Amino acid sequence: MALLEVRDLHTAFTTPAGTVNAVNGVSFNLERGKVLGIVGESGSGKSVTAYSIMQILEKNGRIVSGSIKIDGQELVGAGEKTMKNIRGNKVSIIFQDPMTSLNPTYTIGHQLTEAIVLHTDRNKKQAYERAVEMLRLVNINEPEKRMKQYPFEFSGGMRQRIMIAMALACEPDILIADEPTTALDVTIQAQILELMQSLQQELGMAIIMITHDLGVVAQMCDEVIVMYAGSICEQGTADEIFYNPCHEYTKGLMRSIPTVNNDGEKLQPISGTPIDLLNMPAGCPFAPRCDAAMKICMRERCPRMEINENHAAGCWINVKKETEGGEKT
Repeated sequence: MALLEVRDLHTAFTTPAGTVNAVNGVSFNLERGKVLGIVGESGSGKSVTAYSIMQILEKNGRIVSGSIKIDGQELVGAGEKTMKNIRGNKVSIIFQDPMTSLNPTYTIGHQLTEAIVLHTDRNKKQAYERAVEMLRLVNINEPEKRMKQYPFEFSGGMRQRIMIAMALACEPDILIADEPTTALDVTIQAQILELMQSLQQELGMAIIMITHDLGVVAQMCDEVIVMYAGSICEQGTADEIFYNPCHEYTKGLMRSIPTVNNDGEKLQPISGTPIDLLNMPAGCPFAPRCDAAMKICMRERCPRMEINENHAAGCWINVKKETEGGEKT
């Protein structure tokens, strides 16, 4: 049995302009000790999927339907009391911006120990010792001294390390990293990713890495989900996604990043803008931006197609390739 099972998840937000269906039928498994990457443009539903798992949506958001199971325990419909036991113990999250995730009016030590006391049966003394241990684990020097300092006394990279320490303090089975290196320079980014890899191997936890950076995905992930307009358009192992992309959106993402093979050549950005989630088309949501779009793409969404046992995509181009003498429909 998979550690995390998400089935046909639908999450929506009520706004003055109408209902925004931010996640539309997302399904995936996460195995123990594996790293799953979720990639896509801003607004594709990556973070909302993670927040749905944690059930920390905004007040106007709700899980409309679907199933989320951790170790076989159903979370959809579970009360807040149940979720408080799940958060921290079973699954933790590192948010995008460490500065806004840490309370500037409390010391680092206070915030770390509070989280440990809240989610474990440790007393304050044991929680303090655990917090110092975690700061040392994420390579923060003089942890006893750092416990008395405030967030503004740390650099961005140090604050991100503190967020990682806080997320791992209760030894969760799953760590969700929501673009953990977005605001960091490349040197610090490399250090954070290396740290996460070593901790993942040392602690044996599973990781969901949410990012728009395909370089991070190539370095970290075993499996990859590509999302667009709240849906999964392609899913497979990292090797399959990078070396055999089968959805036109994934191919567009690949063409828009620099590689050693296109040195000196102009990158090819994806034309147009992301789809308006308030006015979803009947067909493929990527069709208006797709150079290879056919008539059927505009009027009907392609069902998930198995490329092989480790790879699936929902793109009419694959159907056309399998059809002998396939002409534009």
